[in-house]
Amino acid sequence: MPQTRFILTAGRDAANRAYAALETAFEDDGCPLALVEIDEDKDVHEVSLYTEDDADEVERRVRETLAEASVAIVPVRETLPDIDWVTRSLEGLKPVRAGRFLVHGSHDRNMRRIGDLAIEIEAGLAFGTGHHGTTAGCLQMIDRVVRREQPHNALDLGTGSAVLAIAVAKLAHIPVLATDIDPVATRVAAGNVRLNGASAYVATVTATGFGHPAFARRAPFDLIVANILARPLMRLAPAMCAHLAPGGSLILSGILERQREAVIAAYAGQRFRHVSTLHREGWVTIHMKR
Repeated sequence: MPQTRFILTAGRDAANRAYAALETAFEDDGCPLALVEIDEDKDVHEVSLYTEDDADEVERRVRETLAEASVAIVPVRETLPDIDWVTRSLEGLKPVRAGRFLVHGSHDRNMRRIGDLAIEIEAGLAFGTGHHGTTAGCLQMIDRVVRREQPHNALDLGTGSAVLAIAVAKLAHIPVLATDIDPVATRVAAGNVRLNGASAYVATVTATGFGHPAFARRAPFDLIVANILARPLMRLAPAMCAHLAPGGSLILSGILERQREAVIAAYAGQRFRHVSTLHREGWVTIHMKR
């Protein structure tokens, strides 16, 4: 599906207000959002919002959001070329080390060392290559929690590329249910699971919410990893509690540093306690226990 970019050009103050309003309005959609200074002398800043959803509907929401925020900027729509931007963006990226894990592409297999838990992830349509602060933070926390607690049954909710599910499987050799709401992501995840020889442990399922029968068959879990976004994580707190075994651990990410306290409070309301937080590149990964 072609990607659309909405461009808003304004001075610093208006651009900052537009960025803040759009970040709030589109946080649950996962739309990439950028704010850059394009002319320092003339105080020109540019806000860009990228989407693969219906462009007319997104434009309507963008205009409504700007109007509600009293930001008088007219968005300009640009249809981007049908290029695999993920593959393009990953060309030349170096392998990522997090804990005992090494996440790499096929061209960097020679970077593996003795003792590494190597995970090979090729550029694809699903999120999660290890280069983002949330994914790397989760890998580091998984290394810490799994070695300490030795779980027996795990869930990777919102699996994306399945890098986290593969990490748990390689480290603990336990069954892992890897779910995503996007069937494209699930297909990519299944391919990565096979590529990494983890098919005996990881089951990939397309599932929206906890109503899918796969959850009932596999629960309770004693480890749930969820690298999603702060607001969906907060809404899912009761369901997480219902599907996690007593004494089990949650590893939560996709959370900005400023959202940390709100997420912890949502889970404290479900009788979870905060164990630790990892900070990485403006994002946090939170370990909670039931």
